[in-house]
Amino acid sequence: MVVRTIPVDSFDLVIFGATGDLALRKIMPALYRRFLAGQMPHDARIIGAARSEMTDTQFRDTVRAAIREHAAGADPGQLDGFLDQIHYVAIDAQGVGGWDHLSALMRDDVVRAFYFSVAPSLFGDLARRLSEHGIADGDSRIVVEKPFGRDLESARALNATLARHFGEGQIYRIDHYLGKETVQNLMAVRFANILFEPLWNAQYIDHVQITVAETVGVGGRGGYYDHAGAMRDMVQNHMMQLLCLTAMEPPYHFDPDAVRDEKLKVIRALEPVSDADIVRGQYQGEGDAPGYLEDVDNPDSRTESYLALKVRIANWRWQGTPFYLRTGKKLRARTSEIVITFKPPPHSIFDEAGPRANQLVIKLQPDEGMDLFVMIKEPGPGGMRLVQVPLDMSFAEALGPEGADMPDAYERLIMDVIRGNQTLFMRGDEVEAAWAWVDPIISSWDDSKHRPEPYDAGSSGPDEALRLMHRDNRRWREIRP
Repeated sequence: MVVRTIPVDSFDLVIFGATGDLALRKIMPALYRRFLAGQMPHDARIIGAARSEMTDTQFRDTVRAAIREHAAGADPGQLDGFLDQIHYVAIDAQGVGGWDHLSALMRDDVVRAFYFSVAPSLFGDLARRLSEHGIADGDSRIVVEKPFGRDLESARALNATLARHFGEGQIYRIDHYLGKETVQNLMAVRFANILFEPLWNAQYIDHVQITVAETVGVGGRGGYYDHAGAMRDMVQNHMMQLLCLTAMEPPYHFDPDAVRDEKLKVIRALEPVSDADIVRGQYQGEGDAPGYLEDVDNPDSRTESYLALKVRIANWRWQGTPFYLRTGKKLRARTSEIVITFKPPPHSIFDEAGPRANQLVIKLQPDEGMDLFVMIKEPGPGGMRLVQVPLDMSFAEALGPEGADMPDAYERLIMDVIRGNQTLFMRGDEVEAAWAWVDPIISSWDDSKHRPEPYDAGSSGPDEALRLMHRDNRRWREIRP
């Protein structure tokens, strides 16, 4: 299968925070891979902006080292061509230094995009100075990273700050999970095939599980994470988006606002979650490996590194079908997946126990693909014995070498910014609606003295999370490599 690469228009992309971890580990390698694919025009320019004083040559050397480390198979000849398109400006986000230099670099006849790879506290300063210096115009785009606020009040304030200088159609709130190939394929499977959509409702689906499991702890992010926790760091954004794409109604067209309108309806239909349907956990130390409390250097922390929720959607499609969400650090394996478990047949004609329920497993990482589990007859004589087998659609196998080397999320999303396509980016009202649902849950934790349940590193999480499912006569899908 041939993967088509469609070049984008020429652009000037300014990356604020260009010497930071995100820019060097994700953004620059993603742009380099788009350069290799022939998607970047030869006259496109990438302008790094940060506080450090350095020349273009020094910054290019920094980018060269980052690409060699984070972009597999970097071609020295091709890399030099990419680096020729990179420039650097030393800039003070909260002062006057560097803004005239940046203004002089910008061209009038190309797409202007500005990536805020900085702390959210600087978003407003950058937006104001881009406007004051005439660097951004009505066609410019800005990209803002999470966390987009830490509660509803701060998210509203941040939206209002950006709205003073940019229209909603210019603001790209990025969530890299939406750039994953399988996440987009979820929409294709649902809305481009008659097979699934008639069954995609409470009449035929027993429950849905969404899992994002990590093997690492909080690492060097302890200071940030202990003020965020799994709810703010994962559920309010990444997992909320996966929930919306799984549960939303068909949009009238694959159009940015049509898709986001349907996602917003799902968030607004979420019922409040009771304490009985929530499990919070903290990983414990093992041997010489520190536990969560040591990693964040806070022995009194009540912040969760693991969270499991039972969520209900109050609408006709999903009434009575629960969605179970779980995410955690230091778990058994690194995996992200959505599991759609269908109801069993209403009557079994076979003598043995009834057939197991069909499942559609949508694998987001580490190996993107889908498995549809169906019942067949076990081969061999001796009667009708049933066995469940997967119909496997691994992108690497089904689509050939090109399928195995699909663009990663940042590659796709940055190119969508240049195209002006907001389909895979969150809208302001969508972010605020998510916080409106999350805030009461977090507030109830703040008012409680209950500590998160301890769990062993390398396990599947707290035992209480297993009981959350068992009391409904259901089981989590095993977390496995």
